[in-house]
Amino acid sequence: MHRLRTTVARLRPIPASRSVQSLSHIRPVAVGGALGTFQPMRHLNAPVAAEPFLNGTSSNYVEEMYFSWLENPRSVHKSWDIFFRNANAGAPPGAAYQSPPPLGGLAQGLAHAKALVGAQPNVEKLVEDHLAVQSLIRAYQVRGHHIAKLDPLDISCVDFDDAPVTVGFQNIRGHHVAQLDPLGIMASDLEPTPSDIITSNDKLDISVYKDRLYDLTAEGFYGLDESDLDQVFRLPTTTFIGGSESALPLREIIRRLEMAYCQHIGVEFMFINDLDQCQWIRQKFERPGVMHFTLEEKRTLLARMVRSTRFEEFLQRKWSSEKRFGLEGCESLIPALKTIIDKSSASGVESVIMGMPHRGRLNVLANVIRKELEQIFCQFDSKLEAADEGSGDVKYHLGTFHHRLNRVTDRNITLSLMANPSHLEAVDPVVQGKTKAEQFYCGDTEGKRVMALLLHGDAAFAGQGIVYETFHLSDLPSYTTHGTIHVVVNNQIGFTTDPRMARSSPYPTDVARVVNAPIFHVNADDPEAVMYVCNVAAEWRNTFHKDVVVDLVCYRRNGHNEMDEPMFTQPLMYKQIKKQKGVLQKYAEKLIAEGAVTRQEYEEEIAKYNKICEEAYARSKDEKILHIKHWLDSPWPGFFTSDGQPKSMNSPSTGLTKEELNHIGNIASSVPMEDFTIHGGLSRILKGRATMVSQRVCDWALGEYMAFGSLLKEGTHVRLSGQDVERGTFSHRHHVLHDQNVDKRICIPMNHISDNQAPYTVCNSSLSEYGVLGFELGFAMASPNALVLWEAQFGDFHNTAQCIIDQFISPGQAKWVRQNGIVLLLPHGMEGMGPEHSSARPERFLQMCNDDPDVFPKLSGEDFAVRQLYDCNWIVVNCSNPANYFHVLRRQILQPFRKPLIIFTPKSLLRHPEAKSSFDEMLPGTHFQRIIPETGVASASPEGVKRVVFCTGKVYYELTRERKNRGMEATVAITRVEQLSPFPFDLVKAETDRYPNADLVWCQEEHKNQGYYDYVKPRIRTTINHARPVWYAGRDPAAAPATGNKQAHLLELQRFLDTAFNLEAFAGQQ
Repeated sequence: MHRLRTTVARLRPIPASRSVQSLSHIRPVAVGGALGTFQPMRHLNAPVAAEPFLNGTSSNYVEEMYFSWLENPRSVHKSWDIFFRNANAGAPPGAAYQSPPPLGGLAQGLAHAKALVGAQPNVEKLVEDHLAVQSLIRAYQVRGHHIAKLDPLDISCVDFDDAPVTVGFQNIRGHHVAQLDPLGIMASDLEPTPSDIITSNDKLDISVYKDRLYDLTAEGFYGLDESDLDQVFRLPTTTFIGGSESALPLREIIRRLEMAYCQHIGVEFMFINDLDQCQWIRQKFERPGVMHFTLEEKRTLLARMVRSTRFEEFLQRKWSSEKRFGLEGCESLIPALKTIIDKSSASGVESVIMGMPHRGRLNVLANVIRKELEQIFCQFDSKLEAADEGSGDVKYHLGTFHHRLNRVTDRNITLSLMANPSHLEAVDPVVQGKTKAEQFYCGDTEGKRVMALLLHGDAAFAGQGIVYETFHLSDLPSYTTHGTIHVVVNNQIGFTTDPRMARSSPYPTDVARVVNAPIFHVNADDPEAVMYVCNVAAEWRNTFHKDVVVDLVCYRRNGHNEMDEPMFTQPLMYKQIKKQKGVLQKYAEKLIAEGAVTRQEYEEEIAKYNKICEEAYARSKDEKILHIKHWLDSPWPGFFTSDGQPKSMNSPSTGLTKEELNHIGNIASSVPMEDFTIHGGLSRILKGRATMVSQRVCDWALGEYMAFGSLLKEGTHVRLSGQDVERGTFSHRHHVLHDQNVDKRICIPMNHISDNQAPYTVCNSSLSEYGVLGFELGFAMASPNALVLWEAQFGDFHNTAQCIIDQFISPGQAKWVRQNGIVLLLPHGMEGMGPEHSSARPERFLQMCNDDPDVFPKLSGEDFAVRQLYDCNWIVVNCSNPANYFHVLRRQILQPFRKPLIIFTPKSLLRHPEAKSSFDEMLPGTHFQRIIPETGVASASPEGVKRVVFCTGKVYYELTRERKNRGMEATVAITRVEQLSPFPFDLVKAETDRYPNADLVWCQEEHKNQGYYDYVKPRIRTTINHARPVWYAGRDPAAAPATGNKQAHLLELQRFLDTAFNLEAFAGQQ
């Protein structure tokens, strides 16, 4: 035939005005085991408008039937056999209704076809009816979730009319077809429609459901009517509702579709591009009998519901006036999570990393992770004294780590619930980073052993941008965790805000569609539906290693917390909630009615768990001290002593032998791969590196290479992540070389240092700071034996990741007794390039340092510097030469504990001819220099020095140049403070004592209300016991970090240099 209009131009819609002409060719086809040859196809012109069933999605069905007929003509209905034979012989579709016409010629064949047009007038309707059935099935698959009874309160205000979704060749619009607002609390201009669901084999009353089906489908039931209900239709391969049957009456087709898509589960998946994945989901929800549960499964589910419900009731009874953010209204979350973990464990998962908000956290800790109940109850005792240093945190922010036996699978599993702040969703990328790290360390390249499980609230999932950032890491090579299961606790409210005011999308989960994640909406008052959906979600993740979302549509029985009054803002909603029977009671009554359990067995299960809680409560009374370390979510076995202390307080030398320096330098200046063509400009850079190695000096990039390469050689994994880090923002790093002739062929010389080295990971990230920094923080959390660095493209970009810095990095150890060695590389410096990309805002980091500016620390001997590092919350440095940068990176791993390290890195110094270091500064016995004192003429005659200028970073080179130009080397000493925090009190005191006749000036290129001055001034004053003032030389206070005018920049620079070297500048000032 004319290929059914060439299968409608390979499924593309064709305008009605256009005629389609087939090309004549012979195609051999195997029919019935013999090779047959069809005659040349006719050249026919027929307007497509006359054959509407060949357009759009209808062509899928026709094509499917046609290829079945080609394989075996008896596999299709006789009418289709006639149709295809006639069409293949040249008759237009409207006339292809009977045995093939004679093939003697075109005119003869058409004449014969026209003579038979009236013989079977219903054949075309039969074809159209089959196509209508296929469209009906597709409509349920695409839009069935619009009608599903997802809301236990039946007050949903989801508006599909304002959310068009393009599927196939038509604009598919959802409609309010269910009775969404029985309370009248949501505005709606829709007529009420039946809320009943087709659930039995009873005769379908089409008149009742006509409006519903009209809205669900398009064009009013696709032309089908009540007379077609008992007609049998062949089912397409795009559905599994038939089970072992290939044809069903229309009435049964509708009933089974209703059962699959319009009960308590709503499935969103037809936007997924992969056809195999769509078929997999169809099979899971359409196959008859898939929702069958064994008696044992039902009894286990009931027991889990008892624990979930009675735990909250116990807490409410004992501590009725305490905030705990209970789970009431979504008690089915606990069996949901346990089902996911059980199914994943059975699939080989050995470790699950979890992140969640505060609602239900204590219940998850008790009944999913199985934290000791007495440890949880202790958190409610306000009289207990904290045993560990630090601030601690509220009970509903704490995490924990637990290795236990999964009783269902009889396999060991590790569960880690990450501690997190009240900043909802901030923990998402942290969980992903820790998951990625655990996968990396155990060689789990496919995510089969370690899995991430994230819980969300509906308002936060839709409202927080970090959710989107985290989703977009999900399939990136260096960030993928091979599928995350997301569970949304959909309260249908955010604190006091209605969904209609909280999001523009119909569902809170619509953000997940951007990564083709299937979304399973489920009524949380149906525990069996919840259990089934969670089984499917876990199986999806194990099969495809892609993200999946479970949307638990529930409610919040109390207010935002137990002390909150929700009736102020949602009076009608909470009147309905007060009438709502608890899910445990409803499910227990269902199982008792079924005979699955007796009432006595149910009451015994309740009494059993009540006893467990009471006994744990009694034990909690014996606790005298509250141990924060009992809630550690990321232990590092073997790194600390048994009581969590460093194994030593010594910091070994961070230097290397000259042989090691030369070896790493040679790797850095070579291409260790055969037949690899690099860019000509890069050849010059590598030659320059080779020259430096031969001269025994290094610039910034080579100093970094020495640090990374030596750690890798020693077996320490190094991971560098951020925007454009492979090349470096300023084209200085070049850690990934690209073959100029072969696409995607790369070389990473750092991975060719030695045979037994640790792997080096350097990866350009997505254009995200919040998500990526959180990810790297999580990666660094997994093990202390890795150097994990995040580099901002420019230092000021860290402010879009401020939440991670403020809530996790700075206070993490104080709140959660959790050390972390993450390194932040923040390019910083006033280069005359304008307000943006100039300042990394050092004042913000210094403001959060925990050392006291008014207390001179007790100098405790040789370990003073190490003790300072151990006591601080993070380390802040601004290195002025490559050797010190090299040392501080190596010190980060060689010191016996872990602290976050903030490094303000240079821009112009990357290529500054004076910003180079000799190999002699990097040899064995050398260390990081907390300050670099004056070593020139002034240091030889300290009594004659009139001024000591303290500074940090790049401004040192401008000061030395200006001093030389003025000939003041003997009268002005310049001291570089390389480590700003913890402040080097001891070394600064030595410098001030060394120059007793000099006044003290702090010089910075930043504005006075920014930079370092407010941090260093009181500390220097404390160091000298307020004996001398500390003057300021720098830019005046300003709102913006820098000027956008180059001339103004140079004028400001010269002005503060004049101040710094004018020995009379501060005469007469107090």
